[in-house]
Amino acid sequence: MEPIVVELRRNGIVEARHRVHAVAVRNGVVIAEAGDAGLTCFMRSSSKPIQALPLVRARNDLDARDLAIASASHRATPDQIEAVRRLLTKAEATQDDLELGLQEGRPPEKIFHNCSGKHAGMLALCRARGWPTQGYRLPDHLVQQHAQAAHEEAAEADPNELPTATDGCGVVTFALPLERMAHAYARLEKLPQARTITDAMRAHPELVGGPDGVDFELMRTAHGWFAKGGAEGLLCAADGTTGVALIAEDGTSRPLGPALAAFLAPLGVALPDLETHPVKNSRGEVVGALSVTTS
Repeated sequence: MEPIVVELRRNGIVEARHRVHAVAVRNGVVIAEAGDAGLTCFMRSSSKPIQALPLVRARNDLDARDLAIASASHRATPDQIEAVRRLLTKAEATQDDLELGLQEGRPPEKIFHNCSGKHAGMLALCRARGWPTQGYRLPDHLVQQHAQAAHEEAAEADPNELPTATDGCGVVTFALPLERMAHAYARLEKLPQARTITDAMRAHPELVGGPDGVDFELMRTAHGWFAKGGAEGLLCAADGTTGVALIAEDGTSRPLGPALAAFLAPLGVALPDLETHPVKNSRGEVVGALSVTTS
């Protein structure tokens, strides 16, 4: 099948087209695809539930809010920042220990970075295991080695099947074909203690992301699904048996809602609130919309 095409129309005129590749996997078998299921890209923030696996296996004092914020790309809301502070306290750390930079457009403190929850979780893992905290973000640190092992476990991949690079927040990011990402999400809850993470995400989508995110909307409206978006137009999700992965060729996230709704509809998942994504001007007026083309 061809990729899903999402068009932006303003007063009936097409202004932009986005091509989205998508794949669904169940029991290790591709059950639906659009575009290139073998397209390889970096998981970026879609890795966060998998990166949290070593953390949940190392500590028994973490609650659902801790695990949700460790899996989050947060919007720096007061509740989200408070959740990061609580996790840092359990890590016996402060924001000065976070090995990430400042984020443009946010207050000039490390804790406001959208990946601060993940980094706080990595510090909490260090404390639990007795590992040094300095350099926890680097490839040769045990934190990142255990993160790689978790990806190998979830995706059933060999180490040489996981190219690595540096993520936007400074930690290691892993590349996989879309099909293997969907497979990893499909079987994630079958791994020891992983269900604790996914249940936390379902219980607290408001900590994982924000109302402008497709992952938030999917978890809010579709029973049993957990989801996590990643940079450059990536989205991974699963319902415990079926895993899906989508990526926009141009690296933008705005077509993902309509594309996901169109892709999941034949699988029996209705997402009417995502079928059309309104485009607003600076006055808050709806002046256009994104939707999947039918031609």
